[in-house]
Amino acid sequence: MGKVYDILLDEVKIGTSRLENADAPMGVVFGRIDFIDPKLGYQFFKNYCLQNKVDFTDYPEDKLISTRMIPDLNVYDKSGYEIKGLASSISGMDSDQFDISIEGISYPFYQEEFPHHVKAYQEMLKQMK
Repeated sequence: MGKVYDILLDEVKIGTSRLENADAPMGVVFGRIDFIDPKLGYQFFKNYCLQNKVDFTDYPEDKLISTRMIPDLNVYDKSGYEIKGLASSISGMDSDQFDISIEGISYPFYQEEFPHHVKAYQEMLKQMK
């Protein structure tokens, strides 16, 4: 079923994700967030971004938000190792779901941590030939 990763914002655990989606050549993983507190959502992230000067785009009528890089958003595996990239962000809407994205994870770490994403990409390339 895949690994589960802890998501921390300002060193407080806000949820988990399986980071089930990827763009392997770009060193990107992303996945649905399972929040610890069901109150976390659009208004929480909008307030957080305003208070911490994080760029974002939002559509208040739909309660949809897409953040840019959040410096104090961290993702850890179960052994406590941080999954680092160039940028981590959150997007989503209250009536659907929220996702976390980590962009620019370096190789060879990406291949070691997410071999299933690399394999899926390689299989896709083989089918295109």
